[in-house]
Amino acid sequence: MGTWGIGSFENDDAADFMIDALKSGDLSLLGEVFDNVLTSTEYVEAPDATVAIVAAEIVAAAQGRPTPAAQQEDGLAEWLAGIHPTIDAALAARARDALARILAEHSELRELWEDTDDFHDWQASVIELGQHLRA
Repeated sequence: MGTWGIGSFENDDAADFMIDALKSGDLSLLGEVFDNVLTSTEYVEAPDATVAIVAAEIVAAAQGRPTPAAQQEDGLAEWLAGIHPTIDAALAARARDALARILAEHSELRELWEDTDDFHDWQASVIELGQHLRA
């Protein structure tokens, strides 16, 4: 995985997903991403986890609670203003559940970060993101 930082948007998979998300006219892609993480029976693959984190960032921003990283992400605020999304409680809950699954055992992304000196900072950033998602 091409990673240049611990932030949600600081890797190749995230950048590619943002391009796809910003090309879409709604949030349907986000639900699919959360389902990929939540329906994984044993092991959450790193690419699925990475894009689910970005999708959670989008949900938080759409709820009016963007993280500092989302506030700096080119095009996100404008795209959200253009599509005027409504986030229902179920989508926000799926985002929170996906983050919990990514932080738990049997997550490749967690395992990759555990092998670095930045694990605790990465973990804290994902936990903080979860706090931006409204119940």
